[in-house]
Amino acid sequence: MNLVREVNPVTRILALIALTTPLLISVDVVSAGIALTATVLLAPLAGVTWTMLITRGWPLFLIAPIASLSMALYGRPQGREYFSFLLAHVTDNSLSLALAIGVRVLAVGLPVVVLIARVDPTDLGDGLAQVARLPERFVIGAVAGGRLVTLFREDWQSMSRARRARGIADRGRIRHLLTMAFGLLVLSLRRGSKLATAMEARGFGRGHSRTWARRSTVGVRDALLVAVCLAISILAVMVSVHTGYFRFLGT
Repeated sequence: MNLVREVNPVTRILALIALTTPLLISVDVVSAGIALTATVLLAPLAGVTWTMLITRGWPLFLIAPIASLSMALYGRPQGREYFSFLLAHVTDNSLSLALAIGVRVLAVGLPVVVLIARVDPTDLGDGLAQVARLPERFVIGAVAGGRLVTLFREDWQSMSRARRARGIADRGRIRHLLTMAFGLLVLSLRRGSKLATAMEARGFGRGHSRTWARRSTVGVRDALLVAVCLAISILAVMVSVHTGYFRFLGT
C-alpha cells in the first residue's frame, strides 16, 4: 500500500518541513517520541515497510547514539552529577538532553526516508519547475546531476573490478580507498563536462520559456498529506507543553 504515490514531490518536501520544523523549537523527548512513533506507524501507508525503514535509515541509527553520547558528556551540567572528567560532566540534565537529542535525530531524519527517498528525480524536477516555479535552467541541471549520482555505485564497482584485474587492488585499505575516491572524482568531472556540453548543444541553456512533457499538478491528496504532517507536529508540541516536558531550544 502506498497512499502517497500520486502525491507531488514538491508537496512531499512541504509536508516534511511541516512535520519537522515545529520539532526544532524544543529539545524534549515527548514531542520527538510522538513524532517518531507516528512516523514508524504510518510508514507502511507510504509504501515503506519497517524493514525498509531500518535498512535505508541505518546511518541515522549510527548518528543518534553518537549525538546522545556527546550531549551526555558535554551538555549543560545541572542536577545530580554521576561522573565528571575535565570538561565532561554527566548529570541529570545532560542525560535527559542526550535522550531527547537521540530521539530527535530519528524523529527528524526518518521522515526523509519515508517521504523523499523514493522520489523520482524527473518527477521532482517537473514539480520544482511547474509548481514551485523555480528557474528552469537550475531545475534541469539539478535533475541531470541527480541522475548522475545514481551511477556512482556502478562506477565504483567497475573501477574495483578493473583494479583487481590489473593486480593493484590489494595495496592497503586506506590507499585503496583514496585512489578509488580520486578516480571516481576524475570520472565524475569528465562525465559532468560531457553532459554540460551535450545539454548546451541541445538548447537546454537558452533563455526562452520551455515546455514540459509531463504536467505536474497538486490535488486533494497533497493537501491531506501536508495537513496530516502538520497535525502530527502540532499535536506533539502541544502534548509536550501540557505534560511540562517542553523545553524551548537554547534554554
